[in-house]
Amino acid sequence: MATSLKIAFCTDDMKTVNQHFGSAKTFAIYLVDLEQSNLLEVAEFGKLDQDGNEDKLSTKIDLLDGCAAVYCEAVGASAIRQLVAAGIQPVKVYRGSQIADLISDFQAELRSGPSAWVAKALAKQSGSVEKFTQMEADGWDE
Repeated sequence: MATSLKIAFCTDDMKTVNQHFGSAKTFAIYLVDLEQSNLLEVAEFGKLDQDGNEDKLSTKIDLLDGCAAVYCEAVGASAIRQLVAAGIQPVKVYRGSQIADLISDFQAELRSGPSAWVAKALAKQSGSVEKFTQMEADGWDE
């Protein structure tokens, strides 16, 4: 089973989770495995108010495609529904939570036995790898 997942953090300082999902100015997206983490991407958005404008959510959720989770200080009900439908677990944490600490906690969870949502994300990722392995074995060619 694969043991690395992409996770995103709503941040404006690249050190702490300090943004509401809907109005987040920046996402820091990491690939995290048992022992290490690598910053894959930093996505920046213009000024976004918490105004109930649902269109801004789809852009953010599309950008998070492939992420298992997004850590934020707050997230609205509509965003939660859309994130879960896209297979992305919203994780609410206290404002100012250190990204490095959250990554360490996530790695400890991977090592000790993942929670239900992490196990589901790992199984989903593993299924994708197995699917492509089988396609290659069957002689798949683009």
